[in-house]
Amino acid sequence: MIRKTPAGTHQIQYGTVAVSFALLYSKRKTLAIHVHPDSTVTVDAPTDTPIDRVCEAVHKRAGWILRKQREFETYAQPVAPPRQYVSGEAYRYLGRQVRLKIESGALTRVTLTREFLTVTTPMPDDSAEVGALVRGWYERRAKRIFAERMAVCLPRAEALGIPAPQKLTVRLMKARWGSCSGGGRVTLNLRLMQVNTDLIDYVILHELCHLKELNHSKRFYALMTRILPDWRDKRHTLNRSEMTW
Repeated sequence: MIRKTPAGTHQIQYGTVAVSFALLYSKRKTLAIHVHPDSTVTVDAPTDTPIDRVCEAVHKRAGWILRKQREFETYAQPVAPPRQYVSGEAYRYLGRQVRLKIESGALTRVTLTREFLTVTTPMPDDSAEVGALVRGWYERRAKRIFAERMAVCLPRAEALGIPAPQKLTVRLMKARWGSCSGGGRVTLNLRLMQVNTDLIDYVILHELCHLKELNHSKRFYALMTRILPDWRDKRHTLNRSEMTW
């Protein structure tokens, strides 16, 4: 195993964006730059490489670094294996775990109690039917909950001169937690229904900030810090949240 010697944290300026990185020296022949899922950057450099040469290398790759950070910032964690939609499967709803219970009945409905998400259907053995009912239930809940959380977050955004979105939509996305279009439409990932409301608020505020600052510039992060000082902690928690579907 190669022994690495920490050489502090450094920063270069790339346009209006400051790129920070941790420098590690080791017995290697080439310099390597790594962007981690938490958006931190480390540089592995050959021993005794001058710091100005390291900074020059980071500056040359700054565009790539920022793209990777944007990807990690808005990417959700991989989900569990495909659902079987059978009784006993674990699901999450606003941060708490519930078990799926499937019952046979003449009327089709989905109900939530403290411990169970109960699906009643004339076709209890049809996994596709059960899956569609579960998905539909989450979507209906998401439209209401996300609208409520948007109403909570909007005053904080408007106080900083951020306009209200033209439209709020819900969609199941494989990677992004949310998105914001140039036309002012905010889209939230249906999977956010699995996490606590404070994490939903973080994503909403993140997308609202994009209505004023369209990219991840220094101004965008300054705006995020004003509207949600602990946004980095929220991002860290969200990106490590367990997804059950």
